[in-house]
Amino acid sequence: MESAGGKLVRDRIPEIIRADGGEPVTYRAEPDEFRRRLRDKLREEVDEFLEADDASAVEELADILEVVYALAADLGTTTDALETTRATKAAARGAFTDRTVWTGIA
Repeated sequence: MESAGGKLVRDRIPEIIRADGGEPVTYRAEPDEFRRRLRDKLREEVDEFLEADDASAVEELADILEVVYALAADLGTTTDALETTRATKAAARGAFTDRTVWTGIA
């Protein structure tokens, strides 16, 4: 069952809504829909981060990480394997700690 409306929410949101006296209407997404909705959620969370002030930016980054971890799991990898891939790329190509901005080749 796929609904045109609605959005992917964290697992405990229905429980929280019930605790507040509401009755959430939900369903479990099939794998293809889940992957699509995770990607939509990533865009949503990145947009929220880009609009956040410094006080809420770390919380928004944590939301992005939660979605990234879910995407990794959906792609069949673990957070440890994802971190290994990140570290390997950082060792080979560097990270972003030096604040280097490329403007071309002289």
